[in-house]
Amino acid sequence: MSLSNEAQEFLEAEKIEAVMRMARPNVTVIGVGGAGSNIVSWIKERGIAGGKLLAANTDAAHLSITKADRRILMGEKLMHGQGAGGYPERGAMAARDSLEEFFKETQNSNIIFLCAGLGGGTGTGAAEVLAKELRAPGRLVIGVVTLPFSIERYRYENAKKGLRALREFCDTVVAIDNTKLAKVAGDLPLQQALGVANELVGQFVKGITETITTASLINIDYADLKAIMERKGLAAIGVGQAKGPDRVESAVRTAIEGQLLDIRDITKSQGVLVHVTGGQDITLEEVTRAGELVTKQLPPKVRIVWGARVDPTLEGHARVMVVLTGVESTFLAQQEYRFSLGALKVGPKS
Repeated sequence: MSLSNEAQEFLEAEKIEAVMRMARPNVTVIGVGGAGSNIVSWIKERGIAGGKLLAANTDAAHLSITKADRRILMGEKLMHGQGAGGYPERGAMAARDSLEEFFKETQNSNIIFLCAGLGGGTGTGAAEVLAKELRAPGRLVIGVVTLPFSIERYRYENAKKGLRALREFCDTVVAIDNTKLAKVAGDLPLQQALGVANELVGQFVKGITETITTASLINIDYADLKAIMERKGLAAIGVGQAKGPDRVESAVRTAIEGQLLDIRDITKSQGVLVHVTGGQDITLEEVTRAGELVTKQLPPKVRIVWGARVDPTLEGHARVMVVLTGVESTFLAQQEYRFSLGALKVGPKS
């Protein structure tokens, strides 16, 4: 007996829905250390669709006030909840001691975002271990890290070592340099400037996760994200927000000119992610215009992926995020050169 048209349509819809559920990427966001946990708290407070939030720390007091779907106290027997004391090797030990919990929480994950502030103990040491151990075939591991101010010499050296390691073990590491951020943030007090860094990382992770996993104005496919992020090394990010008739042009210009990591040449980028967010009044024409404006800045061979979401809180505004992957940064070499020059200027003792 043949099925009615209505029954046939119902079965087809069920089949399509089942395939969609299977194809939808499983995203896990892991905030490591104090800065990483703060980022996860920021995302949790605002909500995220399609992603699981983990906070991991060696500091029990800080972890107790962190908001997340799941909290992991790393290295409890080694650190006794007292933190890593600024030593990355202790953060690494704590992560290794808690690996089984991370394996369990990420076993079905296609995309893992590792968020951390580099330069201290827990974030720097644990992020490297997790990036290395959580890598798996068919999985994308994206580091999203903040770098300390250049005047913090000890933390700066730790951050350089940590960034080198993450560049090796992550597919892509999106790095935000607090020294450059301070110029963008202007005369904000230190605590507020650091809050801007948390917000930028949170916006990036939340925006990309929701544009991949939920219905959006323009979705980003997992395959497209993989194409520009898989094994691409360092990435720089810039964000611009504007209102008025030329809001998209202004936002794109700010995002490109205000990249938060010193890079040698944007035209050498291997991939570009453009993400546009606006209120209910954002138009498809404006979103397309944003993609075109970024495209004009780069050679034809560079692959560009773009997506867009509607955020009712941005009524009248456009926010454009531009991520350049596979970039060459002056961050590591430049600092080493500066220190070596300083050493040369020290004259012999009299």
